[in-house]
Amino acid sequence: MASAAAAFPSLSLNQSSHFQHQTSLVTWLKPPSSALYRRKTLPFFERHSLPISASSSSSSSSTSLSVHEKPISNSVHFHGNLIESFENQDSSYAGTIKGASLIEELENPVERNGLSGRRRLFMQDPPWISALFLKGLSKMVDQTVKIEHKYIDKRKFDSLRRRQVKEETEAWEKMVDEYRDLEKEMCEKNLAPNLPYVKHMFLGWFQPLKDVIEREQKLQKNKSKKVRAAYAPHIELLPADKMAVIVMHKMMGLVMSGHEDGCIQVVQAAVSIGIAIEQEVRIHNFLKRTRKNNAGDSQEELKEKQLLRKRVNSLIRRKRIIDALKVVKSEGIKPWGRATQAKLGSRLLELLIETAYVQPPLTQSGDSIPEFRPAFRHKFKTVTKYPGSKLVRRYGVIECDSLLLAGLDKSAKHMIIPYVPMLVPPKRWKGYDKGGYLFLPSYIMRTHGSKKQQDALRDISSKTAHRVFEALDTLGNTKWRVNRKILDVVERLWADGGNIAGLVNREDVPIPEKPSSEDPEELQSWKWSVRKANKINRERHSLRCDVELKLSVARKMKDEEGFYYPHNLDFRGRAYPMHPHLNHLSSDLCRGTLEFAEGRPLGKSGLHWLKIHLANLYAGGVEKLSHDARLAFVETHLDDVMDSAENPIHGKRWWLKAEDPFQCLAACVILTQALKSPSPYSVISHLPIHQDGSCNGLQHYAALGRDSFEAAAVNLVAGEKPADVYSEISRRVHEIMKKDSSKDPESNPTAALAKILITQVDRKLVKQTVMTSVYGVTYVGAREQIKRRLEEKGVITDERMLFAAACYSAKVTLAALGEIFEAARAIMSWLGDCAKIIASDNHPVRWITPLGLPVVQPYCRSERHLIRTSLQVLALQREGNTVDVRKQRTAFPPNFVHSLDGTHMMMTAVACREAGLNFAGVHDSYWTHACDVDTMNRILREKFVELYNTPILEDLLQSFQESYPNLVFPPVPKRGDFDLKEVLKSQYFFN
Repeated sequence: MASAAAAFPSLSLNQSSHFQHQTSLVTWLKPPSSALYRRKTLPFFERHSLPISASSSSSSSSTSLSVHEKPISNSVHFHGNLIESFENQDSSYAGTIKGASLIEELENPVERNGLSGRRRLFMQDPPWISALFLKGLSKMVDQTVKIEHKYIDKRKFDSLRRRQVKEETEAWEKMVDEYRDLEKEMCEKNLAPNLPYVKHMFLGWFQPLKDVIEREQKLQKNKSKKVRAAYAPHIELLPADKMAVIVMHKMMGLVMSGHEDGCIQVVQAAVSIGIAIEQEVRIHNFLKRTRKNNAGDSQEELKEKQLLRKRVNSLIRRKRIIDALKVVKSEGIKPWGRATQAKLGSRLLELLIETAYVQPPLTQSGDSIPEFRPAFRHKFKTVTKYPGSKLVRRYGVIECDSLLLAGLDKSAKHMIIPYVPMLVPPKRWKGYDKGGYLFLPSYIMRTHGSKKQQDALRDISSKTAHRVFEALDTLGNTKWRVNRKILDVVERLWADGGNIAGLVNREDVPIPEKPSSEDPEELQSWKWSVRKANKINRERHSLRCDVELKLSVARKMKDEEGFYYPHNLDFRGRAYPMHPHLNHLSSDLCRGTLEFAEGRPLGKSGLHWLKIHLANLYAGGVEKLSHDARLAFVETHLDDVMDSAENPIHGKRWWLKAEDPFQCLAACVILTQALKSPSPYSVISHLPIHQDGSCNGLQHYAALGRDSFEAAAVNLVAGEKPADVYSEISRRVHEIMKKDSSKDPESNPTAALAKILITQVDRKLVKQTVMTSVYGVTYVGAREQIKRRLEEKGVITDERMLFAAACYSAKVTLAALGEIFEAARAIMSWLGDCAKIIASDNHPVRWITPLGLPVVQPYCRSERHLIRTSLQVLALQREGNTVDVRKQRTAFPPNFVHSLDGTHMMMTAVACREAGLNFAGVHDSYWTHACDVDTMNRILREKFVELYNTPILEDLLQSFQESYPNLVFPPVPKRGDFDLKEVLKSQYFFN
């Protein structure tokens, strides 16, 4: 046996090079009967780097394979890393086997045929048995590893799920405990703790509000049913301390997110508080019934609790989570309704107004009495319907004291935020209110109180809408994490005062001082300046609160391995994350701070798409170049890219010039890692790469109408570089204005405006109007969009001139659109005509999307429902029985197209999941890993063609005719001859 490899030339374990030492070569003879080879007698142990060494005992009747945990010279490496050891070999291998020569070494090391070492067992013939045995061994090892990983993953999952349940059910409880502890500390030390601004206020309000709620609970309880207040049965359902915390946080949350001139509408505040109390009552009652026994419980109550706990635990153990959650809903608590919520909310709001005070900074002398002012005041506000109108509307508001508003934006991070991202995957959607969060109320669609839409959703079966459920589950199961490097940069810039990279300025603009002159024109100008400064400050305050809320969620989630966003739909079928603040549909700040939790190697194509992605984020016209030109742009700026990644704050700050600076910085970081790596293709990337539609609404209209010219204008046809519809429209607008500017100003008043505007017309001026035209933008909407763009340019400063210029520009832009997209306009008109016919018969327009989702337009004339509360008479708006014909007609074309782009996104999401891709969607922007962009591009094009190969408009007309047989509808507009298969070859369709 001078060479084992030579001795057994037919054996191939990836050839003999896989053996470190030829002396360790082991083969087994095929046994003559199954009795000689029993797999169950070969127990094994999981080892990640253990050599196999075969040993035989001196006994002729048994052979054993011993485990060696440390590598020895005589070792066999299977597949480069799978190395296992065995012991307790079955004795059935003993003795001489027919056709084999058994060589048994002695117990002590001896020289034999030039080989020395431990006793080794070599068995010849045939070679196939080695491969067969090792295949079985590999399967056994894989199964054991999977079982252990599954066990570890289950423990980890259970731990995360417990945390998620606590987040959803105990947030208010924790806040109550915190205020109790702070009060205790304050009493013990006779000193107010050093707290953030908002918590300092809450601590001052907590005890007085808790006391008056307790007093109100006792008062209502002692009254007879005849004289009890309408809210009495509900104010008793929660402990006073928890109710106080909910009222304070809900009210301040409204102040931060939606106040106008420091005022919140009473209806909005009362209903919001009522809804929050109702949600907590459900959770509180469930926990109360399922927690450990209380001392005062009767024998019957104890038995009921025990049975309930057993039932819930059994269901959870069997992974029947949906059934377990049904126990919560079977508590016998019926939905309260808006009237009940408003009445309870109004009374609690009234108690807050009575007990909440603020104190100005102490500037008085030590002998003076400190000044205290109410934090909130109830008053009535009168507003006109529009400037100059005699029609007025009077409604109640809660006015916040200026001291309360000051500094509030710095304390947003201390607020309780409901519906935070989930630590475990969301519940799978099974129906209208079955899915999403574990305990928090979750609905598959945001119906905004439309009973007709709710009824339509409740009536559909899981079989009908299973593809919609599947798509929402796919989006919800995408795992995210916080990009700490980007969050670090954001925090530093924010701490330095913001006003950079799209962050709002943390300081207010100064209010102009009143002039000493009594000149009416000067005073009028001053009033305009003050009004404008106040408006800017209100906007800044709101934006600062928004940034703080986003950052507070990012700080909370940054140490998590990953988290998930449950998704639901708007009434048109577009998907949105249910968490409102830090999500990928939000601003550049959020998108830059988020990344996929799972990383994947870049690969060659991934590096290619990463560079294109970076060019797209930098924008400034670069995103409209060909792919090769975008790649060349990045190559010429590699020094800037690396400087941005390595020194984002104190370097050249090239990334700040990008249109999406934080996303651009995130791309710079990963590209720098790849370029500096000796193996750039193997660098792990967590960065989502975007592929965006080219004016996606018009793409859908072009596919519906099959117009070749329009299809080419929006990149449904392949081209050397992307077609830019916005540039095309701006050129046409420029031509019209140039023609108008040559006219006589006296006979044509637009001539003067055209001369001023002709130098300001560019792609950016018309982009938003073109983008939203297919979504039903009105003339007024277009005017406001263009006015904002003209304000940004700063050429026209006079308010009246600015307004007139915006009016003229909007008319010209809409006219240019109508000229170029004639087929799209024809389809829009047809959809509007159909909607008018249906609505004129007092029916809301309804249709079913290609994925089986029923859509009902909710536009009805609302009816006022007066509710008498302790605070004031509230006028609640509720859905009436008369449809709004105008809204039904104007909203149907954009809503129908939205339902189609939502359908395309959901079809793509499911197909990407089936292909093993991570996927996220932002309406017409599809995201995946860099290495998977080519696959996603193929899928999204195939799904678009699949969607529009169905007769969508014909099916819609047929459904209208079947639903309304007595109505007559116009025929579907004629189609063009565009071949949809061209989309499959268009690289700039989504790019």
